Amino acid sequence: MRRISLMTLVSLAFVLLAVAAALSAPSTRSFESVDAAGSLNFVVDANKPTIQWKHYWKECVGSGHALLALREDYRAHLEMARRDLGVKFVRFHGIYDDDLSTLLSVDASGKQTYSFFNLDSIYDFLLSIGMKPYVELSFMPEALASNSTYVFHYKGNTSPPKDYEKWTDLVTAHIRHTIERYGIDEVRSWYFEVWNEPNLDFWTGTQADYFKLYSYTSRAIKQIDSRLRVGGPATAQSQWIPAFKSFVLANNLPLDFISTHEYPTDVQPLQRDIMKKVFTKAREEASPFPVIYSEYNSGLFYPGKHDDPYASAFVMYNVQEVQDIVEFMSYWTFSDIFEEGGFDSLPFHQGFGLMTIHQVPKPAYRAFEILHRTGRERMAVSGPDHPTVGTFAILNQEKKEVIIIAYNHNIPNNPIKTETVTITVSGLPLSANGYGTLERIDDTHCNAAAAWKAVGSPAYLDRELVHLLRRESELQQEKISYTRNSSAITFDSFYLPAQGVAAITLRF
Repeated sequence: MRRISLMTLVSLAFVLLAVAAALSAPSTRSFESVDAAGSLNFVVDANKPTIQWKHYWKECVGSGHALLALREDYRAHLEMARRDLGVKFVRFHGIYDDDLSTLLSVDASGKQTYSFFNLDSIYDFLLSIGMKPYVELSFMPEALASNSTYVFHYKGNTSPPKDYEKWTDLVTAHIRHTIERYGIDEVRSWYFEVWNEPNLDFWTGTQADYFKLYSYTSRAIKQIDSRLRVGGPATAQSQWIPAFKSFVLANNLPLDFISTHEYPTDVQPLQRDIMKKVFTKAREEASPFPVIYSEYNSGLFYPGKHDDPYASAFVMYNVQEVQDIVEFMSYWTFSDIFEEGGFDSLPFHQGFGLMTIHQVPKPAYRAFEILHRTGRERMAVSGPDHPTVGTFAILNQEKKEVIIIAYNHNIPNNPIKTETVTITVSGLPLSANGYGTLERIDDTHCNAAAAWKAVGSPAYLDRELVHLLRRESELQQEKISYTRNSSAITFDSFYLPAQGVAAITLRF
């Protein structure tokens, strides 16, 4: 592994600045000289009724396991995501893992001693920054485990409890403590999810064993307070929903939501619209219960492309595709501060996070940052039914602002190329020629990974290079002119590269 010396760092800094200038210059020149011939033309019509635009994507983000939430860098990253992206909840594994000491000991008589000090520290922090925990009840403390089977680098125990009553004692003590500390009204606003992906290696029991765990856990929670929210089965690949719902209804069990997980790489061969297809089926199966996708991202393994503009185009395409299907989604994960397979030290390693271990935002982070700024009314947009390019527009009446987002997305190894896009807006009270603001995410914009590669992909970074990479990740604003014609305005045409995103902000 290569370290970076001070002299090398200085040289790389100059190289990086040169690279930044080189990367941005062609984009600016090409924007100024775009020919509208062959352009894809989209029309935003402000005269037509709008529909509700829910910010469901920012309800929650995922992270690794609970112990990480005690780290200073984890907290700094989450506070930044809260500020820039507007996220409200965070989900993590392992609140009952032995490394957190929630169940401190069990004596010879079976008496359980708890330590909520670490959990208090985590929850205190979340509330202090205006966030809440989405509480995944996992994994099994060693003292309650029926066998010694583990998952991940940090060894979360995946076995059913040897005594289900002892398990519910733990859950009950934990939740009663949180109510005493934070108040019943606060804890009623949280979500309690029973386990994680019991249909995979995270659970060594059977489906019937998981249903038993859910039965004991959900009843115990509702005995504390009937308005606490509990759900499951938190399965991978949108599985078990019909069987789980049938079991719950047949046994008259409490259920406030159905949760599951889906990644676009779960279904092979890859399909561009797979998330909408799967989500729609899950909603039908779960009805009348709301559906929460408590894990998703641009790909669980290859080709997730988490460091690349691909992930930002994936986000923009899918957020508008599944807008009215699910209650909310939780992007896995907000940061590369993560250690399921050990802690990777490379600055860019295609980790799941929206930002790197050095707090450098990735392209998908910037996509969510743009989305956070959108209003609450989706406008009517007409245009070509293109295989990779789409556009949507969101109105903010209070700010007198429209944000128009164009994306050029396809799954890897499928046809996609740079396209020319022209946007027309009709029906807004604009009386003269003017300009809007254009922001881009693509290979040459908001792409810190490309800048890191351009300076030789150093394995370890000093703060000066981290600072420069953060600058490379930032959204840059350009003026984009429009021309008034009758009751509409038309923006200058612009290039939209493969897996690229462009956002135009128009104030009126």
